[in-house]
Amino acid sequence: MSRTSVQLYSVRDAFAADPSDTLRRLAAIGFTRVEPYGFVEFADVLRTALPEHGLTAPTAHARLLGVDQHAVFAAAVDCGIEVVIDPHVEAEKWHDPADVAATASALNAAAAAAAEHGLRVGYHNHWWELASRIDGRSAFEVLADQLDPEVLLEVDTYWATVGGEDAPALLRRLGSRVHAIHVKDGDLARDGSGQVPAGRGRVPVAEVLAAAPDALHVVEFDAYDGDVFAGIAASHAFLSGVGA
Repeated sequence: MSRTSVQLYSVRDAFAADPSDTLRRLAAIGFTRVEPYGFVEFADVLRTALPEHGLTAPTAHARLLGVDQHAVFAAAVDCGIEVVIDPHVEAEKWHDPADVAATASALNAAAAAAAEHGLRVGYHNHWWELASRIDGRSAFEVLADQLDPEVLLEVDTYWATVGGEDAPALLRRLGSRVHAIHVKDGDLARDGSGQVPAGRGRVPVAEVLAAAPDALHVVEFDAYDGDVFAGIAASHAFLSGVGA
């Protein structure tokens, strides 16, 4: 079975306008999995539209820290989601080791709460967790050292590269902790502009895929100059071509 998914944030405008038709278009490209964002708001739609279009959502993004987690987890169960991933913690929280430790503690607590619902949790990086260095290591890896084994990682390989990391080497160091990766490519702009289909930019996508062979590969565009569905289809074709 394909390990490829697509982050619905990539098609957020189309999804907001017509969720069911957006899912239909993604299924027509060849996806069988999607990764919803802010899914609590869309739970009523996802509950019925995902199976209607032959899709599942094994992972999804939702804020976990400082929110009613049980409401998030109840919505996840309702939509068949298995792993709820916190999409980001603000950049200013990644310079002080005490702040990183507090984030780890909060994610560990979220994992315990998720387990009561039969779920797991994860964390997704941006560029700042990698750019920030603590005793010579990225703050992201300092976080990973303090997470319980139940907390998974979703490595955004574009943002990791923007943050100055060798993304394939990072994935190899993190090993089996990496449950999913975001596959995106582009010119490495910090504002997300200039993103292109996988294999056409400066991210070593083929090496990234080889470094995380068992991870779920989630196609994403933060922004795209053109028809984003065409960009997503091109990324899907690239991944299919390399056997992902």
